[in-house]
Amino acid sequence: MPYNGTQVWDFLVGRDGVEIWLGPGAELGSEPGAAYETANGTTGEIRGRSEGDKLRLTWRPKDWDHDSTLQITVSGTEQKTTLRFHQEWLAGADEREEQRAYWTEVTERVVAALAER
Repeated sequence: MPYNGTQVWDFLVGRDGVEIWLGPGAELGSEPGAAYETANGTTGEIRGRSEGDKLRLTWRPKDWDHDSTLQITVSGTEQKTTLRFHQEWLAGADEREEQRAYWTEVTERVVAALAER
């Protein structure tokens, strides 16, 4: 993305960014153990947060019978930043493909939202 890491991070952890990637109605805590729930029933908790760099949390949509772990990483230079979503503990190939499509769409929405700022 043609933005510096601070811009991308601040957007992701701010209200507008959280609505895009975590879901509507969610409030993202900053301390490990802070729980969240979205309007569509996805729940989880913060596992770790390295300010400006990395966020790790559990992720469980209401129709899943298990938690997964999501890690978001922001890295780059002052002019260019890479945003990565990595999700572990998915149930199988179908769930991996579903989440890959979801995170691709999220990335596109984040880029579009940053361009509008």
